[in-house]
Amino acid sequence: MTSISDCFQSLRDRQQCALIPFITAGDPDLETTAEALGVLDRSGADLIELGVPYSDPLADGPVIQAAATRSLKRGTRLEQVLEVAQQVSPNLQAPLILFTYYNQILRRGIETYLEQVARAGVGGLIVPDLPVEEAEDLLQPAAEKGIEVTLLVAPTSSQERMRAIAQKSQGFIYLVSVTGVTGARSQVEGHVQGLLGKIRSVTDQPVGIGFGISSGEQARQVADWGADAVIVGSAFVKRLANGSEGIQAIEELCQELKTAISYTEVKQRIST
Repeated sequence: MTSISDCFQSLRDRQQCALIPFITAGDPDLETTAEALGVLDRSGADLIELGVPYSDPLADGPVIQAAATRSLKRGTRLEQVLEVAQQVSPNLQAPLILFTYYNQILRRGIETYLEQVARAGVGGLIVPDLPVEEAEDLLQPAAEKGIEVTLLVAPTSSQERMRAIAQKSQGFIYLVSVTGVTGARSQVEGHVQGLLGKIRSVTDQPVGIGFGISSGEQARQVADWGADAVIVGSAFVKRLANGSEGIQAIEELCQELKTAISYTEVKQRIST
């Protein structure tokens, strides 16, 4: 599997914006999760986030919280999620990123957790409740195992904090577009363009924008602002909850979003 960094470099070389869909593992069941990963990979996803269900998902809105609750009630555990990842990852072109909370890592021990994740073919981690000040304990051992840990920038982050996050984040930087939790919004706030400019002033790392994006129009707007990646979660999770019909629905949404951010003209982007 291509690394996250290499994936972004390849996209930058072609002056393309990445599409990163998110789904919750085990909702509606693990068999559908495995099928969905393959469908997203074939339908335009450049990277894929796989959420590990957690009982206290502080960063997640109602759609993803409900999906995590349903998954946990079905008995989904990390080991099963990693079994699915190990099963499908050899057949994916898109790097697989695990979205998880830090307590899930600490409970198993950082080294043990990373060894399990690496064996499953996972290329990266996003840990929304991991502050930059405490990130080094995870970043260094993860890097030794070839796992890239992406850190998040909040809309309220100062420029100094943005710089500190940019210096440590691996693969790309995750820019949260809203103050609050995940979930579809009717529009992307205009201040996001300014936030992206502030990050650009302190780093040339790729920047992905997420939280609140649910349509092709919104994705295109974010891409036009110069984002290196568009991250979409709740819209996929909501559709996938419908089982077999959900597979077709996420395929159509993935294709719609990919078309929206694909360009026939060359866009100016930062080259590394």
